[in-house]
Amino acid sequence: MRLAVGDDVPGAVRVNFEAVDGRRQVQFRIDRSLHAGALSEAAGRKIADAARLALRLRVPLVGVISSSGADVHEGLAALHGWGSAARAMVQCSGIVPIALAVTGPAVSGPALFLGLADLVAMTGDAFAYVSGPDAVAGWTGLHLTARELGGAAIHGRTTGVATFVTGTEVEALATLDHALAYLPDHNGEEPPTWPATDDPGRSTPELRDLLPEAPNGSYDVRRLIAAIADDGELLELRPRWAPNLVTAFSAIGGRSVGVVANQPQAVAGTLDIEASQKGAGFVTLCDAFNLPIVTIVDTPGFFPGKDLEWRGMIRHGAQLAFAYAEATVPRVAVITRKSYGGAYIVMDCKSMGNDVCLAWPSAEVAVMGAKGAIAILHRREEPEAQVRLEAAYAEELLTPWVAAERGYVDAVIDPADTRACIARALDHLAAKRERLAPRAHANGPL
Repeated sequence: MRLAVGDDVPGAVRVNFEAVDGRRQVQFRIDRSLHAGALSEAAGRKIADAARLALRLRVPLVGVISSSGADVHEGLAALHGWGSAARAMVQCSGIVPIALAVTGPAVSGPALFLGLADLVAMTGDAFAYVSGPDAVAGWTGLHLTARELGGAAIHGRTTGVATFVTGTEVEALATLDHALAYLPDHNGEEPPTWPATDDPGRSTPELRDLLPEAPNGSYDVRRLIAAIADDGELLELRPRWAPNLVTAFSAIGGRSVGVVANQPQAVAGTLDIEASQKGAGFVTLCDAFNLPIVTIVDTPGFFPGKDLEWRGMIRHGAQLAFAYAEATVPRVAVITRKSYGGAYIVMDCKSMGNDVCLAWPSAEVAVMGAKGAIAILHRREEPEAQVRLEAAYAEELLTPWVAAERGYVDAVIDPADTRACIARALDHLAAKRERLAPRAHANGPL
C-alpha cells in the first residue's frame, strides 16, 4: 500500500506501508535514478515522516539506501532535511527495529544512517563512507577506490557496519526480513514464538565430544549453538567481524533468543576491542526487544597487547560489562571450558545480574589458569615443582564445583542435557520483569 503522507512531494525518496510474510512494516526507498539519490530537504523530511509513522504504528522501519549524499543544489537546507531524518530514526531506536539495505553508494550523511540502524545488509556492489577517496587522498596521499575505502567487504569484515553482506537487493531484503522475524514489531511486545516441533528436552549427546582433548585445542562453537537450537538453525550477525565472538539469533523451544558465544577458533576466544563492541551492541539489541540472552562461555581472558590498551581496551571492555549489567531480559549462561579473570566477569557472570549460570564438568572458573597462577604464587620454585603445583592447582581449583559451592554456578550439568536445561530455565524465566530506576538515560562507556 502506497502512503499518502508526503508522497506528493517530488524527490528521491518513496515511502510504502506493506506487509511482508504477514508482518507490517514501513518502508522507504532512496531512488538513485533521480540526482544519483541525492537527498533534498523534502527527501529528508519524507524519511523522517516514514520513521515517525513506524513509531506511531509500532512497526519496523525498513529502508533501501542508494544515495550520493546531500543535494548540493539545495545546500544547507538539504543538511537540515538529513538532520530531521536522523533525529526521527533516533526516536525510533529501541522502540521499533530499524533495518537498512544498502544497494549502492551511501555517502556522507546517508552513511551515518547505517550507524543508527539495528540491522544493515549491504550488497556486493554497495559502498559507504563519510569522507570519500578524494578527501582521503588529499589528506593522506593514499589513493583508494570507493570499494577499497568502504565496500561491503570492508564493512562486513573490518568495521562491523554491515550486519550481513549479500549478493543482490532481493537477498538483502530477504535476509533483513529473516532477522526481523526473530524480533517483535516493537518493544512493548514479546518476541515471536513458533510451534515447538523440536522437543525442548531433546538430548545433545554429541556435545560430550565437542571439546578437544588438548586444553588449548580449538573447536567451532557454532556446532554447540546448532545443537541446542531448534532444528539446528541459527542466523549469525556480523560473522566476519570480530570472529572471536559469535552473535546469533536462534530459537529454543519455539522461543526467539539471542546467543553470545566465545569462538575458540579465533584467537582462542579471547576478547578484544571489536569483540567487546560486537557483544555489547548485540546484548543491547536483544535487551531492547525482549529477547532472552543465552551466553556460551569459553575464554581465557582479554587479548593482551600494547595497541589494544592504547586504543581503549578499558573503555570498550567496559561496554560489554555495561550492556550485560543493564540488561533486564532473561539471561542464561553456560560455561563449557575456560572462564578466567575479567572475561569471566563481562561474559554474564552471576554478579552482573545473570539469572541462571550452568557449567559443564570441564569448566574452569578462576582468576587465571594454573600456569599463570603458579608463576605468581610460587615463582621461586624449581620448574619440576611448579609442574606439580600446576597439576594440584588445576585439580583443586580449576573446577566448576568450587564456583558451585559458592553460588557462582547454579548447576553443573552433563553436556548432553544442555538444551534441555536451557529450555527449562527459559520457561521458568518467561515471566521475569525488572523495573528500572527512573533516569533520562544511562551514561555508558561509549
